[in-house]
Amino acid sequence: MPDTLYEKAYNPDVLTCIANLSNDEVFTPPSVANAMLDLLPQEIFSNPDAKFLDPACKSGVFLREIAKRLLEGLKDKIPDLQERIDHIFKTQLYGIAITELTSLLSRRSVYCSKYPNCKYSVTQFDNPQGNIFFNNTKTKHLWIGGKCLHCGASEKEYGDEARQGLERHAYQFIHNAIPGELENMKFDVIIGNPPYQLSDGGAQASASPLYHFFVQQAQKLKPRYLVMIIPARWYSGGKGTDIKKFREKMINDTSIRELHDFVDATDCFSGVDIKGGICYFLWDRDNKGLCKVFNHEKGDVVSTQERLLKEPGSDFLIRSNESISILHKIQARKEKPFSSIVHSAMTFGFRTFFKEFDSETEKKGMTKVYANHSVGYIETKKIKHGIEYINSWKVYLPEAIGSGDSRTDIFKPILGEPNTISTETYIMNGPYKTKNEAENVCEYIKTKFFHFLVGLLKNTQHTTQTVYQFVPLQDFSKSWTDEELYAKYKLSPEEINFIESMIRPME
Repeated sequence: MPDTLYEKAYNPDVLTCIANLSNDEVFTPPSVANAMLDLLPQEIFSNPDAKFLDPACKSGVFLREIAKRLLEGLKDKIPDLQERIDHIFKTQLYGIAITELTSLLSRRSVYCSKYPNCKYSVTQFDNPQGNIFFNNTKTKHLWIGGKCLHCGASEKEYGDEARQGLERHAYQFIHNAIPGELENMKFDVIIGNPPYQLSDGGAQASASPLYHFFVQQAQKLKPRYLVMIIPARWYSGGKGTDIKKFREKMINDTSIRELHDFVDATDCFSGVDIKGGICYFLWDRDNKGLCKVFNHEKGDVVSTQERLLKEPGSDFLIRSNESISILHKIQARKEKPFSSIVHSAMTFGFRTFFKEFDSETEKKGMTKVYANHSVGYIETKKIKHGIEYINSWKVYLPEAIGSGDSRTDIFKPILGEPNTISTETYIMNGPYKTKNEAENVCEYIKTKFFHFLVGLLKNTQHTTQTVYQFVPLQDFSKSWTDEELYAKYKLSPEEINFIESMIRPME
């Protein structure tokens, strides 16, 4: 058969195929793994003493791609191929698998055999694990009050009774069960794509984040370099106080020297929808300074800027480089934030699934309720919370909108007349003294200027009070247009074009 036929034949990388599977434990495509490895100083792959650890092995792609680079980089130091292979796999590459299945898959892709002590392995170990470890007998969740102390998993879903014969997802790396062989080892590089979340037993498939535990545990080991790919929700959101502390530490950590941000996670993981996007970063223990932030979109780098991750006066990470100068101009006026008049989703005490209306038509002694996809009336005397706002003018905004992509998530305000309330489906802002004032607020909310500033902090579906922190309050005795707002804050033509390109028009 002619060589040209082999060259044209479609021969996809099996790890690229696996990477298209959708799961909270997302497989990394080889192209992304190599982009992450490119962040490291490439001379490290010519160092025969350098040690690498993937603490969350799934497909083994990181160790496999590192091995390829070491095989090339150590040619001169270890000329004999088999001797070089043995040295790399036995003394330089280490992994901790997240499940029994992924341990076998990782060994197969790294050693060419799921059992590296058999004759098919490219290097011979005297045990069936090699240097890719997995032990589900010693690793257990520590249940306290129905949740795991280490990862927050629900005992109801991941306890022994619920998971008989199944993986318990008690990941060794974050459950104080690092294999003894690795316990005192000093790693030059820790790299990986950790599991993102686990069900915590809450309502509506509620889940607690996990990825930050892997980052924190890796930092405790004090490697020279740490490279991980994780959801970008930590920039301004994420569930629980642990994520808030994680965000605070990350944005103040000047060892993070490079951050690659993807608003659309499918730019990294084809076919996998991760709300809020994805990012990967380089943490350099011995080299502190500004962070070089790359904004990626549709396979291209659209912006690059060296900057601090923490902006003055903000507890959040602003993902878009072009947004920084706009935000600085707005903050320079030191106006009160719109968030100061935004209330909690439970202002009136009714959950989003409330349907117990007393009537579908207004009657004396009743109050109108804006609920999820419905409107009805209940007796006013049944309202126990937010009573002081019932007879005021206000504006309601949806608590959850779209995908978490600020470019497409459009806010459609509801004018809240007196004698109305809402369930937690909506967030109330106000109160306002007159109908005209409330209507002007609605017009302000419809501007691209408003949407743009909310989008700086909104990277999930939810629009809590926090996401309105960068939006300045205006004089609502008058209506506002985008043109007036751009002029007020003296935005440049480039800044105006950027906002206009980011936000689609209100229908």
